[in-house]
Amino acid sequence: MPGSTPFTLDDLRRILRDGAGTSENVNLAGDILDTAFADLGYDSLALLETGSRIAREFAVGLGDELLVGDTSPREVIDAVNTQLAAGSRT
Repeated sequence: MPGSTPFTLDDLRRILRDGAGTSENVNLAGDILDTAFADLGYDSLALLETGSRIAREFAVGLGDELLVGDTSPREVIDAVNTQLAAGSRT
């Protein structure tokens, strides 16, 4: 249940696959935590869709600026978990 457990790399991988698919050149099972999404083959449109899916499923809002540029999976996971933790204190 969203909010009761941390957002994980596995959650992000699932949402990326469901929303944007994967290129055959991308190994999401590898060590991708600090790899920029652009280097993984995801463009800004795919990342905006990913952010939208995260928002719906986990009831958090990610700013568009987080999902562009050289953002890595670690940065997105940290941002989601920060919001989930803040929400669980209210």
